[in-house]
Amino acid sequence: MEPAVLGSRLASALVGPLVRKLFAPDAPGAGLVDKPVRLSHLVSFRGEKRTLKEKDVRRLAAELVAQAVTSPGERPFPPDEEAAVTDTLARRLLALGDLDMDDVQAVRLGSHELAQQLRRRAAPPDGLSGDACVFLDSATQWACLHILEFFTRRSSFVARTLVEHSRAQSELIARVDELITRTPRPDARDTAFERRYLPYVVDQHNHITIYGIDLRDSPDRWPLEVAYLSLEATGDEERAASGFRAESSFSVHLPAEGALLDHDCVLLRGDAGSGKTTLVQWLAVTAARNGDRVPYVLPLRTLVRAGTLPTPERFLAAVSCPLSPPAGWAERVLNARRALVLVDGLDEIPDADRHRTRAWLLGLIHAFPGNQWLLTSRPTAVRPDWLTAEGFRELLLAPMRRGEVTTFVRRWHAAAQAPEYLAPLLDALRTKRDLARLATNPLMCGLICALHRERRGFLPLSRQELYEAALSMLLARRDRERGMGAPDGVDLGQAARSELLRRIAYALILSSRTEMEQDTAEAVVERALPSIVPSGQHDAPAVFRHLLLRSGLLREPAPNIVDFVHRTFQDYLGALAAVEEGHVDVLVSRAHDPQWEDVIRMAVAHARPHERAGILRKLLSLAHTRTDLLALACLEHATSLDPQVRTEVETRAAQLIPPQTKAESRVLAEAGGPLILELLPGPDGLSTTEAAEVSRTAALVGTDGALPVLKRFRAHPELAVRAQLVAAWSQFDAEEYADEVLAHVDAADLFLTVREDAQLRALPRLGPRPRVRFNGPHDPVPLLSALDREALSHLVVYDNARLTDLTPLCSLPGLSYLHLHRCPGINDLSPLATASLSELHLCWDRRGAPMVGLDRCTQLRELGLDGELPWGVTLSDFLPIAAPLEFLFLSQGTVESRGLRDIGHWPTLRTLSLGPYPGRLWRKDWEAIAELPRLSHLFLHTSVLDWIDHAPQMPGVEVLRVTQLTGREQLDRLALCFPGLRQVALAAAPDRFLDAEWYADVFPDTEIIVEPGS
Repeated sequence: MEPAVLGSRLASALVGPLVRKLFAPDAPGAGLVDKPVRLSHLVSFRGEKRTLKEKDVRRLAAELVAQAVTSPGERPFPPDEEAAVTDTLARRLLALGDLDMDDVQAVRLGSHELAQQLRRRAAPPDGLSGDACVFLDSATQWACLHILEFFTRRSSFVARTLVEHSRAQSELIARVDELITRTPRPDARDTAFERRYLPYVVDQHNHITIYGIDLRDSPDRWPLEVAYLSLEATGDEERAASGFRAESSFSVHLPAEGALLDHDCVLLRGDAGSGKTTLVQWLAVTAARNGDRVPYVLPLRTLVRAGTLPTPERFLAAVSCPLSPPAGWAERVLNARRALVLVDGLDEIPDADRHRTRAWLLGLIHAFPGNQWLLTSRPTAVRPDWLTAEGFRELLLAPMRRGEVTTFVRRWHAAAQAPEYLAPLLDALRTKRDLARLATNPLMCGLICALHRERRGFLPLSRQELYEAALSMLLARRDRERGMGAPDGVDLGQAARSELLRRIAYALILSSRTEMEQDTAEAVVERALPSIVPSGQHDAPAVFRHLLLRSGLLREPAPNIVDFVHRTFQDYLGALAAVEEGHVDVLVSRAHDPQWEDVIRMAVAHARPHERAGILRKLLSLAHTRTDLLALACLEHATSLDPQVRTEVETRAAQLIPPQTKAESRVLAEAGGPLILELLPGPDGLSTTEAAEVSRTAALVGTDGALPVLKRFRAHPELAVRAQLVAAWSQFDAEEYADEVLAHVDAADLFLTVREDAQLRALPRLGPRPRVRFNGPHDPVPLLSALDREALSHLVVYDNARLTDLTPLCSLPGLSYLHLHRCPGINDLSPLATASLSELHLCWDRRGAPMVGLDRCTQLRELGLDGELPWGVTLSDFLPIAAPLEFLFLSQGTVESRGLRDIGHWPTLRTLSLGPYPGRLWRKDWEAIAELPRLSHLFLHTSVLDWIDHAPQMPGVEVLRVTQLTGREQLDRLALCFPGLRQVALAAAPDRFLDAEWYADVFPDTEIIVEPGS
């Protein structure tokens, strides 16, 4: 009998209560106290507190059998087997207490398997009919169904199930972890290896060594964190057209370590000693510490020695890394786009290897996209577009600026543990131009620091003495003081080394090169060797190798290539060779070439007096501004010279320096370039005009070398000079210029002009500034927050459409002067009525007054208007009638509408200024002006003179000023109109000249002042 058939005879409503009697009442919780909770603890016929006895269970079994037998339908088994069936069913129910499982396990087992276990424990007696056996199995399984249903409804079952699931999950995790430990996956092996490799990279590259510099009392390796200096990288990039006709090129400036932030592929160029390798180390160490990229440092000079450039799995072996990565690790890193590949020194491998290096690198990039790639090289190693078509961004390491030099010097002394020498060297770098010119990259800065320390804090005064001291240290003292003797078997003194190096330097200069093949250099040494050392003592290759390894002046930037560690040493030694060879004509023939400038100056320093005179005369004979300036620059190095030649050079230079006009300043800056900076005088002995033009010339040159020149004028008292210093702010780093120059400039009666956001950010560094002018559309919030609210008295806002509300200005307690020039966002001037303003100037572009509320500003004493008023609007309609105006400026059509007929509303006027094209003035306008009772100063633009014939006499005018005169205009009518004049000021138009004597007969007994054009 199937359980379903039996179920039709035994309703669940009857079986369920009978089954529940088999089990003890439910207890709260998950049943965790007794572990495990077995069925023997759940059944009600076991234990001390049992509620059923075995006879009760048998009675339940008899009841189940009886209900099945008496149910409608065919009898399930013969009547004589009822007792045996009841007994067997009872024994099966009692077997529940013998099962070694809990309720959760029983449910997981299922009713069929649970019934099987009960049947095995209480088999039916022999001789029982087949129908009886079938009934027993069906009844047992049906009972098991109700038993499991009863278990799942117990309150503790859900909690027990969750506990069991948690236990099973924990066991599974533990077994999986154990399996992983015994057989780790590839990524686990990779992670374990990278935990060893990344610290190894940090340890290998976290130090700096500057070769060729020897410190007796300090270590030659310094921590990278102490000595690293962030340099600037520059490059030209194309900007896509957006409203333009074509693409345009623009320059980018960024910290060198940020070269890979926006581009994955970068070719970084830099001169010798500029810090390329140090940057590679910094990027590798930073990536290794951050863990975001896996760095590979691949110096090409090492890779090419193996013949075949390495595939990714050989990256580490190619650079002799002792760590062995898991198989395929490098490729997995590259495929995951986590690699930072730093390929250093393209210039250090032969030309023949560079093309295969390019193919190797591009093959890797195409195979593994999405990684970062940096390739370093000297600027001239490959053509500019060598990798541009492949998506590489090209950047150039810029020379160190003054602030970077200062930072380097500070860190160098910290690393060398020599703080006592720091301050003297910083002072020397600020005051010695020659020293500052040498300090252009980390290598030369390190050399200067070492020389300064070796000489116990003293440096030579002239460039020649500086070079001689440096050569003495590098060619002689270094090895001698270290007691090295002749480790390579070549023993040459300083003079012999210097002579050979001169020949190499001059050969480079004559060929207009800075590097040559080693075979060529050896040939130069071979030709010179017989006259320097005894024949046969040393062969040329050994001597050249000695110079390369021991001199500290030569280096091998690439295989079979040699150059000087710095161009200045090549020029210095080459100039000495040129003088020795008597090649004066060769030097002068190259005087127009800026590359020969230092060679010629050093040649004058090396030459004998008559040779110096010959060089300078030949330079003057060229009759060119640049060569005249070069001759003047050479005087510094001419310790003894024919007085006549010196006078001739100084006379010629006096015609150029100091400049007298803006035009002369432009010519000097363009012709002289950086050279002129060394020739410009300081402020002593200069007139105000000369001092201003010297400052202008330095600013036009615009290099960092101009900053020391401008610093000499920062204490100048004259406004014209101080204004020029302010105008030069945009040519320099905003913060550095603010600290070095502007912070020391007297702020009295001087407007400080802010044009750029960087200047706006630097403005608070300058302290209280009473007069500030903002040019351009600056955000009003930072603009106003940058001002010193207590000190500000004069404010000019130029061309700023973002300024829309004047209310914040009303809270400035000391603001007395405001000039709003083309600020179209300002429409309402009424907030100014409550301000402390006494002077206001307004300029607008479009026809018609764009602003309202001026009539409410009755506190004004001075007012300027530059722009057309709406037709029909009079001055009294627009201006505050109740204001006690003493000064009024009108320009650009302001009086075109209704003229000046109502100007009598301001009888307090003392000064009236009629600027460019105020509008036609009729006789009634002049008569209204003449009736002003207190008018004593009248300022006129030359455009107003067209209507001066209508003017009556005005004896009360004592001071007259006329601007933009172009020559000897007829001013007789002015003398007739203003018979009471005591002073006349005449200002020329730009680039025009006026002479006071031209007007002496027109204004007799009157002081005449002629002002230069502006």
